[in-house]
Amino acid sequence: MSDIQFNKVGRVFTRGGQANAVLRDIDLHIHDKQFVAIVGPSGCGKTTLLRLAAGLDAPTSGSVRIGGEAVAGPGPDRAVVFQQFALFPWKTVAENIAFGLRCKGMPEHERAERVRHFVQLMSLQGREDAYPHQLSGGMQQRVAIARSYALDPGVLLMDEPFGALDAQTRTVMQEELLRLCAIAPRTVLFITHAVEEAVYLADRVIVMSRNGGAIVADIDVAGTRNAESWAGHERIEDVMDLPSFVDIRSRIWKLLREQDFQTIATE
Repeated sequence: MSDIQFNKVGRVFTRGGQANAVLRDIDLHIHDKQFVAIVGPSGCGKTTLLRLAAGLDAPTSGSVRIGGEAVAGPGPDRAVVFQQFALFPWKTVAENIAFGLRCKGMPEHERAERVRHFVQLMSLQGREDAYPHQLSGGMQQRVAIARSYALDPGVLLMDEPFGALDAQTRTVMQEELLRLCAIAPRTVLFITHAVEEAVYLADRVIVMSRNGGAIVADIDVAGTRNAESWAGHERIEDVMDLPSFVDIRSRIWKLLREQDFQTIATE
């Protein structure tokens, strides 16, 4: 089991003697092999939640558990994909994908087979010997995702992974990620500012408040997707025209707009 549990999680940062509560009593359970997207205004604590799950930060109060075990730091059961591709510029595509496997001590023949598998899965054939500077942004992110998946983590943590890509490449990468998750499901925590992206990719969409770091909505997308037969509409432009998709997107936008109005009213 690779579920993620946030139990009464709070995170307070202190700067210049002033305490700022970024997260307040967050209760959230992401089930095993469930894809959950988190949306919300900038500064609402989305990335902080992801960093807590990754073990890159620690809660001020409450606890974070992966598969029932308390998170005490980074671990091989979790892989993180950031907006910036974070590839080693002096290593080839194959070497970047193999890096974590080499660190784990995987035998060379097994490592090579794993690299070949994910090169094919992420449509990187013919690019194995290329260096990051020779690749487009979309190709570099494919390599970053392949490197994460190659480690066989139970949990994939993605912080706006497509945010630096142009619109067309971003759409292609969304479709590729959806295909990959269907082939090799993982528990995914996905941070994004793009509402359409969240609804298209996720089983659930969590909406966070602008102030106070709280959850204001937990929206079931998978239930609607199954009930309304989204299958057969794999391309995002087709799904976006479905009434059920439009309804969920509108509900989320309304919640986000309410956050903006509340902020304006208190300024």
